[in-house]
Parts: sequence; C-alpha cells; structure tokens
Amino acid sequence: MKWILVIATICVPLIAVSCGAPGDPPSSSSSAPIPAGQGAKKTPELTASSPELEQRDQPVTDDDLRILSKADEILKDESVWNRNDDRVCDDDESTGKRSLFCALQKACIDVLGGYDHRRVALQEVRFAVEDATRGRDFEHRLRDFNNLPETRLVDVKRVLKVATDRVKSRLKERAP
Repeated sequence: MKWILVIATICVPLIAVSCGAPGDPPSSSSSAPIPAGQGAKKTPELTASSPELEQRDQPVTDDDLRILSKADEILKDESVWNRNDDRVCDDDESTGKRSLFCALQKACIDVLGGYDHRRVALQEVRFAVEDATRGRDFEHRLRDFNNLPETRLVDVKRVLKVATDRVKSRLKERAP
C-alpha cells in the first residue's frame, strides 16, 4: 500500500505538468504556422489573443482570401457541417463533417501548409461573428457561434462571406 502512495505522489504531479490542466493557457504565444506533417495527429497549437491581434483592418494577403474561399468550399452543405464543435478537429477529419473552426483550420493548413490560429482570415471571421451576434460574449467565438442552437449553416456561410468581402475590399485598397 505504501508503494502505491509513493508512486501516486510522484507520478500524478508529473502527469499534470506534462498534460496541463483543462483551461490552461497555451504554452506559447507564437502565432507562427505549425508545419504540415509535424506530429501527424497532433492538435495544432491555439494561441492566446492580444490587443494587436484584436484590431480590425490588419494587413491582408491573397492567402487570407484563399483560406476563406477554401473554408466556404469545405462547408458546402449541411451533410458536411458539424454543428457540435469541440475545437478538436481530428475526429472531424475522420467523419468528413467539420465545424466552422475545423473548416477554417483545414483551409489554413491546405493553403499555408500549417495552421496559424490568429491568421487575419480567421480573425476576420471572428469579427464577423461578433458583428452577427451583436457583441455577444463567447469564450471561443468560432466554436460557440457554431454551436448556438439558433445557428444554421446559412449563418455560418454568411459570416464567411462577410469576412471574405472585407478581405477582398482591403486587397483592392492595397492594389496599385
């Protein structure tokens, strides 16, 4: 019995440190993309926000437009939309049904070769969600909007269109 206590006393804190507790902030504040192929089943790192990242009208690129277009293609109809997002996308990949968050994650990886959680394209969708829900307070805007009982796929497609239109507009402004 003493050995079990000794093992539990040593191992439980080590497990907690290596796994992190639910709700712990991410271990890194980097928003660099995660290279494709690293950690085949690893969930991409989710980065914390900052005041700079929450500013609207950040510089956009053609890749932002491609990400939004790809996400819209991925969510082509109700049969491929997962309305019960948990922000873990491996299971969405295996079922072929993706939430708004997982469609954006997949699109980002397809376009960039890695996932960039605070990419301008994704931030624009978050801002469109805020506008569509009149500033409703969400813990995770993409997940919580996707999971609202009143949210329909048409609503998801609408926030993608708003974000796409904003990115297109800024790309036009940037053109010589």
